[in-house]
Amino acid sequence: MRRHLILSAVLLMGAAMPAFAQCDTSIRVVNRSNAVVNELYFNPTRLSSWGPDRLGANVLAPGASSNYRPSPGGNYDFKAVFANGREVERRGLNLCEVSTVTISGNGISAE
Repeated sequence: MRRHLILSAVLLMGAAMPAFAQCDTSIRVVNRSNAVVNELYFNPTRLSSWGPDRLGANVLAPGASSNYRPSPGGNYDFKAVFANGREVERRGLNLCEVSTVTISGNGISAE
């Protein structure tokens, strides 16, 4: 009986998990600007820091793209830093609803 109760509790907890925990978080980040992106940051909105530069030693040239699969799902904030030091940001993108993040000279958009 006790084993049955434990199993039921575990199954109920799994059913109560937020939907974003099970979504596809694969994203493609595209540079549609005419400038090189030297740094790219994204982290869950709930965190107060940007975390590591996701490009590392690489850059994102105009027209280039890069693929990522952040975990967990949910809302994320994005920041791109161009070669000239200019920054663009976008906050609160739900990765369960977004597959492409586009960086342009005017900001960051999502589809």
